[in-house]
Amino acid sequence: MRGAALLISAAVATPLLIALGLPTNLFGSAPADREWKAEAAEIRIVDGETLALGERVVRLAGVAAPMRGENCRRADGAGFDCGGASAAALMRMVGGRAVTCRIVGRDAFGRGLGHCEANGADLGRTLVGGGFALASTGAMRSTEATARQGGRGLWANQAGLPQDWRGRE
Repeated sequence: MRGAALLISAAVATPLLIALGLPTNLFGSAPADREWKAEAAEIRIVDGETLALGERVVRLAGVAAPMRGENCRRADGAGFDCGGASAAALMRMVGGRAVTCRIVGRDAFGRGLGHCEANGADLGRTLVGGGFALASTGAMRSTEATARQGGRGLWANQAGLPQDWRGRE
């Protein structure tokens, strides 16, 4: 009787374990990427690298911006919220325009991870090029270097950069 129960359990468990181990898009049921769109009225800027498109939250792929409330210092020593400055830069880029994001994955918090555009401009690349975010992947490192060398955005405040930018000088 014990042997039969063990055999039945194995017969049920084996297909489940195999199914869990297979890629989710094996038969084309889960697209590799998706496109999310939102009209201007549905868009909210969460921080310098995150947008809410209606109920969906998207983090810009390949970009790392300072957190809201992160303190930076200007050349004259005055402090300012550099995360807020990054979020304001993203807000200016979106500027009442529709946004389209090509979702390429999920981040550790389950948010969509994507490449987003407003009015034909790549938001991540524009943030990095304007000096308001770091390139977290190699694809935009030259864009970051150009912004850094030109003293654009937060790079204009070399002495008071966000903590995680200091090693990138």
